Amino acid sequence: MSEQAIYVYAQWNVKVGKLDEVLQILTQAAKKSSEEKGNLFYKIHQSKSDQNTLILFEGYENETALEFHKNSENYQNLVVKEIVPLLESREVILMDQVF
Repeated sequence: MSEQAIYVYAQWNVKVGKLDEVLQILTQAAKKSSEEKGNLFYKIHQSKSDQNTLILFEGYENETALEFHKNSENYQNLVVKEIVPLLESREVILMDQVF
């Protein structure tokens, strides 16, 4: 695995009527994710034109830290089991910094 920092861009389109529930769960998930070893940042943004569109921008020290995050109890329970069923769609892009 690469020792280079890795960044995650995730666009979540929340089902109508589920935004408050998603934001409540996401607050917990963000706090716990930010405390993980190897996490550089965990930022949540909301579209100005569509409040049901959330953008997550996350940074990890390396791929090992990202894999730890994805396999964490926090991610599996809060994001995969609770939040994903409340989404219309989700796109995740992994990125390396170019310059």
